[in-house]
Amino acid sequence: MPKDNSEFITGDYVVYPSHGVGQILAMETQQISGHELNVFVIVFEKDRMTLRLPVGKARSAGLRRLSTPTEMKAALTKLRGRTRARRTMWSRRAQEYEAKINSGDPASIAEVVRDLYRNAGQADQSYSERQIYQAALDRLVREFAAVEKIDEATAVQKLEALLQAA
Repeated sequence: MPKDNSEFITGDYVVYPSHGVGQILAMETQQISGHELNVFVIVFEKDRMTLRLPVGKARSAGLRRLSTPTEMKAALTKLRGRTRARRTMWSRRAQEYEAKINSGDPASIAEVVRDLYRNAGQADQSYSERQIYQAALDRLVREFAAVEKIDEATAVQKLEALLQAA
């Protein structure tokens, strides 16, 4: 196994940008087209999905450790910030929100939650706005719960309390 990836070991919780929080279940050697390839086997319990990621591609794919409590606290301060009022078309904003969610960066995801939460109780919020809000909230909740070692329901309550206090 290459030394540059020794930071990830079996049992670690990690963040894969486009899927969120998963756990490294194992490291395997697989035969693919006659070549041996070392892969991380990452399980995303909530999505009932297993990902096999080549060890050598972990960094370039954006695989990272969970945020530290300090990093998560900094991201959560974004929830209390002001919503950026934007006059661009929804389709453009939706693309930007999706890109932020898939970046895997908790601060960017928190911005999406903050920006779309303001409309969460309004009847005029579109289906796609609700979908993007829910995707961002789920992603943030999973990492927050894993960092704080709490269940997801408690994490949702804490995040909603922060949003309502803003």
